[in-house]
Amino acid sequence: MRNWSRWLLAACCVAFLLPLVLPAQAGRCTRVELTGEVAAGHEWRASFGQGWVFRVVPIDSGGTKGAYSGWDLVVDRERPAGYPDALLLATPPYNSINEREIGTTFGLRAQDALGWNPRSFHFLTDPAALAEAQKLYKELDPSHGPATQKAWDASLKLLHFSSRAASGEFRILDARLAPGIADAAPYAQNWALQAVKIPHTVEPVANGASKARGEFHWMKFSLTLWLPTGWKTPPGAKVKSASCGK
Repeated sequence: MRNWSRWLLAACCVAFLLPLVLPAQAGRCTRVELTGEVAAGHEWRASFGQGWVFRVVPIDSGGTKGAYSGWDLVVDRERPAGYPDALLLATPPYNSINEREIGTTFGLRAQDALGWNPRSFHFLTDPAALAEAQKLYKELDPSHGPATQKAWDASLKLLHFSSRAASGEFRILDARLAPGIADAAPYAQNWALQAVKIPHTVEPVANGASKARGEFHWMKFSLTLWLPTGWKTPPGAKVKSASCGK
């Protein structure tokens, strides 16, 4: 079977088998806790040691101003290593609704994205693994033509990298947002109900015109990373030894 249906099967393997593989991570980890806040259109970043940085980056609107609102979660080198980043690679599914995007993408309203809280993710911590995984990811690009055995193999290798990844949790503590006026998508209804439990302030949209999906204006958050034992953290970081997390 040498067509894109095979690639889709591989993508499903990554998305659905990954939760079964990752719990194999056991024992003790270095737990790093960070807090921050970020406003719409701005970026937050913090180094967490050994040349790595966590970034909360405005979602790319694809050239259309105001098309989306919110942020992407990104793990990259202090000296950027390029796309895709270490969190995206280890947190499938790709090109689909995903815990690494906190915003009005894939049919979510701002209040739905708020209610999907906390978010769990995984990320690579080996620069060599990041470089290799970036090459594998390119094999999955449909624009390269019909799917091949090489694309299938790349998907399984990415699953292997993900199974050895570190884990993290992102929790929204407070937010300011303009709720969307559209109905919640069927898959987002539970998140919409959970949104009322999270501290937030409702504000008008920036230009005074209501939006179907609404928009984020600001959020405060906590970030927990479970890193390999012995991880060298920056001075002043809130660190402790703990059981490996999600």
